[in-house]
Amino acid sequence: MEATMPRKALTWSMLMGFASFIIIHACAENYEMGRHQFSGGGRFRDDMRKMQEFKASLIRHDSISAAPPSVSPSPSPSYVDPPPGRNSARVYHVTSYGADPTGERDSTDALAEAIADAFRGPTEGFLIDGIANLGGAQISLEGGYYLISRPLKLPAAGVGNLMIHGGTLRASDDFPTNGYLIDLSASSSPNENEKTYESSISAQLSSSSSYNYEYITLRDLMLDSNYRGGGISVINSLRTSIDNCYITHFTTNGILVQSGHETYIRNSFLGQHITAGGDHGERNFSGTAINLMGNDNAVTDVVIFSASVGIMISGPANILSGVHCYNKATGFGGTGIYLRLPGLTQTRIVNSYLDYTGIVAEDPVQLDISNTFFLGDAYIVLKSINGVANGVNIVNNMFSGSNNGVGIVQLDQSKGPFKDIGQIVVDRNNVRGMNIKSTVGRRSVQGNGTSWTIDFNPVLLFPNLIKHVQYTLSTGGNAFPNHALRNVSNNRVVIESNVAVPASVFVTVDQGVAN
Repeated sequence: MEATMPRKALTWSMLMGFASFIIIHACAENYEMGRHQFSGGGRFRDDMRKMQEFKASLIRHDSISAAPPSVSPSPSPSYVDPPPGRNSARVYHVTSYGADPTGERDSTDALAEAIADAFRGPTEGFLIDGIANLGGAQISLEGGYYLISRPLKLPAAGVGNLMIHGGTLRASDDFPTNGYLIDLSASSSPNENEKTYESSISAQLSSSSSYNYEYITLRDLMLDSNYRGGGISVINSLRTSIDNCYITHFTTNGILVQSGHETYIRNSFLGQHITAGGDHGERNFSGTAINLMGNDNAVTDVVIFSASVGIMISGPANILSGVHCYNKATGFGGTGIYLRLPGLTQTRIVNSYLDYTGIVAEDPVQLDISNTFFLGDAYIVLKSINGVANGVNIVNNMFSGSNNGVGIVQLDQSKGPFKDIGQIVVDRNNVRGMNIKSTVGRRSVQGNGTSWTIDFNPVLLFPNLIKHVQYTLSTGGNAFPNHALRNVSNNRVVIESNVAVPASVFVTVDQGVAN
């Protein structure tokens, strides 16, 4: 009896293996013979499902015979075909809406319809209060080149987690000259296509959040404004990402950021005219590449190769890093970076490259410019509006010029002198072919007499301003005269002694000591 049971088990296993081989072989033959007729493999999936069910029944048979009666078999999974549609889940391919990827026909309506469909899609709760989560819906441009005759706008405010990516947009010859190719603003008068979608939920959301949108990503795009306006407008949005974009032929702004919070612009290239420097029309460059009219934004690893102003900042607490500006040279009237928020700058410019075009800061308060390279006599201007300069660090930079006597930091006091000055540090800069300007001066003088005068005007940035002096008077021999600091007016330090002695005087002065 004990020998009979193993033989039965072996025979049963051989039969089951042979049956499985026949079924698999038959299914494979059916698939090979008819695979060109199945259009997606529906019959093959049915055969595979039947085979899996049969195999599972055999396994269940063995399991039931060996397992306790209380254990019930789990049902086998079954394949469910995806619902029919022209798009995969939450990826909206614009060509399936009739967009022309060759750029020969206008694709505005098709692109607007794809965006509207994304808004109709399912949501996954909320991001910040009042912003519905679209779950990462994507508008795929599929590497095409699309002509548009009006700005692409989102149908309604109050949504987030949406991406537009992967292609080129070009403004048509009748594109509005005050428009932007992509306009992230809540439209007060939507066009006919945008009117096709406005659900009651969207209407409620647009009024329940202080932001229009959250977490909108614009990536891998080339935007050609065709000298008919701007590239991207981001109005009152939260956590917007503009990544790996090439924006050109704008006349207003390449990118405009107004209000909102935390727009990140990175790994991008902007220029009104496509050039790599030395453009014969550089004197006529106009427009602003990036206009930040809000706070807490970041511009990192960005090249601006032509515009009148590279980056305009009129909001606090922004950071620029790895920015290369060679737009319109200072000698032609251009500005690399313009900080226009008198009295509340709060901006950091680090690890950047100002190439023949400099930085202008109005009434700078809390400004850091460090570890940046200035080439071609590019310099920094502190511009007086109300005469305030406080909390400014211009340190550890490199300046390279052409020996034309250009100062690395200059004052524009055409609207009045700076009179409220404190915590200013301009020091430790590496300078070649330009004039050093600093708030810290170190000089020495030698002489035989009772008075020593050291003139710091060639070095000090602010006129007639010395807040702190340290000096050492060293005499030869056994002379120990009495000596004192007598005067610091007009940036000249005067040291006097009570008797005539040969001496060396070492003096350090500082214009920026805290009040």
